[in-house]
Amino acid sequence: MIISEELLFQCGAFTKSYAENEIIFCEGNSAKYYYQIQKGTIKLCNIFDNGKEFIHGFPFDGHCFGESYLLTEKSYAVSAIAVKSCTVILLPKTSYLDLVMSKPELLIDVSRYTAERLHFRYLVSSFLAISDPLMRVKKILDHLKEYFGYTKELSFQVPFTRNQLANLTGVRVETIIRVIKKMESSGVLKIDHSKIYY
Repeated sequence: MIISEELLFQCGAFTKSYAENEIIFCEGNSAKYYYQIQKGTIKLCNIFDNGKEFIHGFPFDGHCFGESYLLTEKSYAVSAIAVKSCTVILLPKTSYLDLVMSKPELLIDVSRYTAERLHFRYLVSSFLAISDPLMRVKKILDHLKEYFGYTKELSFQVPFTRNQLANLTGVRVETIIRVIKKMESSGVLKIDHSKIYY
């Protein structure tokens, strides 16, 4: 939890439920709310005219998203879409700004989270310079395993589908499937009931 739910509700926040694939905000919209996920997962992405999608991340329970746009007048450069049905806490922009002005330590907490997500974006952006899809997958899995605090071999259950891994790494799903099979045969990961363990 980035900001306690109790504090958010005291400041006028409310919850809103979104169905699977429902748009929370679109690229080009202006920021009106601080969003924090109570339950569920959303994807931050760009969708191109040809239908291709570029995923920037999958915030989940307790994470916030779109928060950096509350400190600028720029429009969103990404869209936020519910991956599955989810519940999100919304705090109006003016209430959020009042809250962080009165409790500057909250701005530090939100900024720390934003910095971690930016680090992830830099990591994923570095994939553009790597042509080997196996190295792309390995880098993302290494980062995720470390982020979630796993150290033992094959102990980390990857929280993404093969399609989501493809969107995160910028390679085709078919390539992801081949890479995962290759990694499994070399003992780098294991597959159990279609779940990937790294």
